[in-house]
Amino acid sequence: MAPVALLARVFDPPLRGLQKLGGTNAMAAFFLAPNMLIFGVFVLFPLAVNIAYSMTGGNALFLTNREFVGLDQYERLFDCGNYLDRQTCREDLFWTAVWNTSVFVVLQVSLMVGVALVTALVLNRDLKARSFWRAVFFFPVLLSPVVVGLIWRWILQRQGLLNFGLYELGFEPVNWLVERNWAFAAAVGVSVWAHVGFYALILLAGLQAIPKELYEAAEMDGTRPGRVFWRITLPLLMPNLLVVLVLTLIRAVQIFDEVYVLTGGGPGTSTLFLTQYIYEVGFASHLRNPGLASAASILMGLVLIVLTLFQLGIVRRNDRRGGK
Repeated sequence: MAPVALLARVFDPPLRGLQKLGGTNAMAAFFLAPNMLIFGVFVLFPLAVNIAYSMTGGNALFLTNREFVGLDQYERLFDCGNYLDRQTCREDLFWTAVWNTSVFVVLQVSLMVGVALVTALVLNRDLKARSFWRAVFFFPVLLSPVVVGLIWRWILQRQGLLNFGLYELGFEPVNWLVERNWAFAAAVGVSVWAHVGFYALILLAGLQAIPKELYEAAEMDGTRPGRVFWRITLPLLMPNLLVVLVLTLIRAVQIFDEVYVLTGGGPGTSTLFLTQYIYEVGFASHLRNPGLASAASILMGLVLIVLTLFQLGIVRRNDRRGGK
């Protein structure tokens, strides 16, 4: 403890002086300054650079070698004859990625919330080896998305483990990663498998916070289990459900790693999502356009901001109703 005591003696006098001069606000600013510096360097500065890139043109990498084009990149993204027909858009790949991402978000979020809720309800029951089953469901969350993609690519490939099982049962093998619909379904299913444990854990924490006395009173009144769920469990679990809903929405919009490893955006463009489009245009394409990729990323960021504000608005509205 000697080094700690020495540091305390060294920093105690200046901190006391700072507190006398500026009060508690100065002390708060002092302790927040390192975090705000890191946040500014690694978040705010890259955001400002990204906005600057979105207003430049050409394929040069350094900002000083790029010409200013204003909002041309945004106009290019929205240059469509008919927004319902992606083929009439100048950047048809962008709108294909937007459409794929929108469908993916609807399907994945619906499945994720439903499966997480059912999983949490099951794991909240008095099961044998309950801690073991909780660990089993949470284990995929600990895996890297790249590892998840590689595992399921090995399982779903033409001569993979799943087709081997189907063959042994007398069924024909399926081209899971070659046929468009199956590839998209695989992307949704793998994403749910990889992350459902995290959201189930959030809901499980909410279930355990519900007073048991409410269930005991309902049981004494002879209330049916379905009515208990709709009248007690679901309303009290709603704050956790809202958090899970928005977190899954944000993550679904940003989907990239496991799907990129699993399908690479194929077959064709059936699993090309918005984040992969930004990566391809900004870095991987021979005709790369960092300005166009930056503009697309700014638009995606605005969507995420809207989703976050939507969550905050719902939470505050529920808090006001609860206060009344």
